[in-house]
Amino acid sequence: MNINIGLVDDHQLFLKSLTLLLNSFPGFAVTVEACHGKDLQEKLKIAPALPHIMLIDVEMPVMNGVETAKWLHRAHPTIKLVALSMNDKEQTVIDMIKAGCCSYLLKDIHPDELEIALKEIYTKNYYNSGLKDANLMQLLLSNQTETAFHISDHEREFLQHATSDLTYKQIADAMNLSGRTVDGYRQSLFTKLHAQSRTGMVLEAIRRGLVKV
Repeated sequence: MNINIGLVDDHQLFLKSLTLLLNSFPGFAVTVEACHGKDLQEKLKIAPALPHIMLIDVEMPVMNGVETAKWLHRAHPTIKLVALSMNDKEQTVIDMIKAGCCSYLLKDIHPDELEIALKEIYTKNYYNSGLKDANLMQLLLSNQTETAFHISDHEREFLQHATSDLTYKQIADAMNLSGRTVDGYRQSLFTKLHAQSRTGMVLEAIRRGLVKV
């Protein structure tokens, strides 16, 4: 198991300390560090590998956690988003979940639990973070179910192009997107539609009425 992690946090001491901790976990590697959402957008362009999981601070300058999560959810749908904050206010948790996060972790989490949480998020797309409010836990669970079957507008456009004889590179050009972003849509849709090939993806999309042919 090789799990790539991305970090977005404006507190440099915490960021560097967390990087050292995560890199000490067997099978984990931090591939991206950024101090806010705008910085992350630039860092991802040159990252050696896209993270499997992105840990996102909530309160950041320039581009905060909610804005960052929304952008990531749209631009890189295969990355699992996790809020990591000292803020446990109900509305903050709800906002981050609605923005696309599959789990909400507090910064005082024990390192051993953090390792367990990240492994579960990697394999199950969710971790029970022990939030005491039952309503918030239910929101996390329902959001996870909804996210699994939600097809974004960009993914739908990609699906429509996929029904043609265009190559993935040509689809990226037609959508004015990078090849990496299009690959992200492809992998995300393979998962959502339980497909293992382009043909299977297209056939399932047609069966569900997601595209017109």
